[in-house]
Amino acid sequence: MVDREATETETFETIRFTADVVTMTPDGRVLLIERDWPPYEGAWALPGGHVDVGESSRLAAARELKEETGVRVDPRHLRQLGVWDQPGRDPRGRYVTVAYLAVVPADTTIVAGDDARTARWWPATDLPPHLAFDHADILTAALTEVSV
Repeated sequence: MVDREATETETFETIRFTADVVTMTPDGRVLLIERDWPPYEGAWALPGGHVDVGESSRLAAARELKEETGVRVDPRHLRQLGVWDQPGRDPRGRYVTVAYLAVVPADTTIVAGDDARTARWWPATDLPPHLAFDHADILTAALTEVSV
């Protein structure tokens, strides 16, 4: 009989679950926030954040978008872009995010809120050169999907 404990070692790491939102207008603008604290304080990023206990990533995405920018979307209208889970994507530890796409009217008003120093519409063809985390990769996937 083989002693499984002696032959197998399992290791576990804490994985945090987040949701991010690529918010776009039909005329090709993208909503970004300027982060108000580390990591990447002062860098531009997608609105997003942690999924709360008992909450789906879709509901978290809509909640975080509202908290950080004042933009309200019906969670049912968010389109899932994919999952980003590359180790090292966040300097705080292992984070897995589900990214969503929201298309909102061109005249949508924004107000910087929780976690955001400011919020701004950017032309999709002229985004900031360095975005926080792997948000440039998420934006590339979104822009490829909508063909801006």
